[in-house]
Amino acid sequence: MSGNSDPLTPRAKLAVTAGKAAAAVSRAAGRGSGSVIGGRVALKLDPDLLARLATHLDVILVSATNGKTTTTRLIAEALRAAGPVVSNALGANMPAGITSALAGGSDAKYAVIEVDEKYLSGVARDTDPKCIALLNLSRDQLDRAAETRMMAEHWREGLAGSKAVVVANADDPLVVWAASSSPNVMWVAAGQMWKEDAWSCPSCGGVMQRPGDDWFCGDCGFRRPTPTWALSGDHVLDPHGSAWPIHLQLPGRANKANAASSAAVAAVFGVPPQVALERMYQVQAVAGRYDVVQFMQRDLRLLLAKNPAGWLETFSLIDPPPTPVILSVNARGADGTDTSWLWDVDYTRLTGHPIFVLGDRKLDLAVRLEVANQSFQVCENLDQAVQLAPPGRIEVIANYTAFQDLRRRVGN
Repeated sequence: MSGNSDPLTPRAKLAVTAGKAAAAVSRAAGRGSGSVIGGRVALKLDPDLLARLATHLDVILVSATNGKTTTTRLIAEALRAAGPVVSNALGANMPAGITSALAGGSDAKYAVIEVDEKYLSGVARDTDPKCIALLNLSRDQLDRAAETRMMAEHWREGLAGSKAVVVANADDPLVVWAASSSPNVMWVAAGQMWKEDAWSCPSCGGVMQRPGDDWFCGDCGFRRPTPTWALSGDHVLDPHGSAWPIHLQLPGRANKANAASSAAVAAVFGVPPQVALERMYQVQAVAGRYDVVQFMQRDLRLLLAKNPAGWLETFSLIDPPPTPVILSVNARGADGTDTSWLWDVDYTRLTGHPIFVLGDRKLDLAVRLEVANQSFQVCENLDQAVQLAPPGRIEVIANYTAFQDLRRRVGN
């Protein structure tokens, strides 16, 4: 294990073995990757297993409402320039899934781990990370997750006194409030397209002033910190003012912002921006996101959007009208069962697109589109939507479980 003595006790080794066996059974039964059930079994046998598995690794944690899976992948690619990496690349981002991922990384030097926002403090306590990347905070899964200000407070308490280098988005006031309790922060100007969760000051509750890209509270003086890294158009600016070109196969401004944060993280471990950004070009899709697939003799681009901020970013990168758009929304446990967030999405941005609606909650979405004066057709399934769609590549936008349903249907 990277030249270190084996940190695993006999009990821990038994837990790892049992977890892998449970995961294999789950895969054989066609129930997914098995990483979650495998991790649960392993942690049941050794509750300290996550901490034991992390002892020989330089751990990097990535948390956010949006973009954490993609950013985790970009950081992992960049750090492979410096040594072997283990990562929860499929997005199982709670302790069980993270434990499963680390159990497969005995030869790794780095662990790049996506963490669900609710679990960040606990996972950081267990894994003693060298670096934590915080990208954004916005409303999501209203029935499950805390209100955004409460989540920021939870992060702030968990990060207080942390030895980790915290790479944080200077443009999101909630992230800045959360990261400010940490003694070692590297600020990145990564932008904030969705501002609707950041109009009140997280420090005092006053009204936030937002002139241009700047922000500050006129009541208590809480303000945007000076960034040392920045996204500027198609370049990343490093702390020396050098501009490094971003060449990604992933679309949209949001992924350039993810690349800027990823380059800052890579630099913490000695990987230069030029090397890090070149390696990020290798990423074509992330767990099926952005994939273009063939289905019924048509090209479909699969896009994940699971909350208002994510939908806003996704609308900014789809092809212009009259490109057909399929929207699919579920409200299962993994999505959050509350669909009231649909009313926070500006669907007028789809004006001019032929729209086709499906998913468990297609009627909720239909009502929202009706109010937004959009013309659309409600469909029973993907096959019907594709048959009805006019010629050209189809943009398919879905929330979490709807996205997984669509991937299975197209064989992706």
